Amino acid sequence: MAWLLLFSAGFIEIIFALSLKYNEGFTKLWPSIITAVSAIGSFGLLMWALKTLPIGTAYAVWTGIGAVGVAILGIILFKESVDWMRLLSISLVIAGIIGLKLTDSQ
Repeated sequence: MAWLLLFSAGFIEIIFALSLKYNEGFTKLWPSIITAVSAIGSFGLLMWALKTLPIGTAYAVWTGIGAVGVAILGIILFKESVDWMRLLSISLVIAGIIGLKLTDSQ
């Protein structure tokens, strides 16, 4: 259950990070509301997952999911670079997330 909470927190973290692009310094109402709600949701689920998962593992996985998701969506939504080094780097973060999951006994 803790891993499900953690992965959910990571996916909500993606929404949080993307909403930062659209709220323009909290001057746009709905993007700002989405930013606030997703931040609370993501942090809340992370805190809940931390009741049973190690902090180092949970935080690394949470930030990794957010980083990978935003990097991929940056490519798709904002036409960011798709060079081989960027894709390799994203793949390495994914490998790290998988490795941390496989080494946890939860």
